Amino acid sequence: MDQAALNRLRWRCRRGMLENDLILKRFLDGRGDQITDAELAALESILQLNDNELWEMLSGRQEPADESVMPLLERLRAA
Repeated sequence: MDQAALNRLRWRCRRGMLENDLILKRFLDGRGDQITDAELAALESILQLNDNELWEMLSGRQEPADESVMPLLERLRAA
């Protein structure tokens, strides 16, 4: 992923809830330039959620309906 695309992705990951922001930022700081197509697709999917739903998944209180995002959630939870 080129730097301009990564910067656009970082902008899209900005959320209204600080906790979500911190987790997404740490993930992108550590993995952003090496993100896979599968991770990108999963990230696009979870970015459609509202902040509270996203936090429930990131904190492990709720599991996603779409199992394909689980590998990404596990990486985000570890970030």
